[in-house]
Amino acid sequence: MTHSIEQQIEELRAELRNAINAAERRQIEAELELIQAELAVAIAEQSGSSEVEAPF
Repeated sequence: MTHSIEQQIEELRAELRNAINAAERRQIEAELELIQAELAVAIAEQSGSSEVEAPF
């Protein structure tokens, strides 16, 4: 599961590098923050951790 999330993160980073305008950039940044939080939760679940901090 974390592999597909990591792949989505890389794709969003590539989109962010190619973003044309500020609105598109903000939208991609928001999506990136959400997916990074999902990754943190997935990693915490795999390691058995009950406390997860936001990655930002």
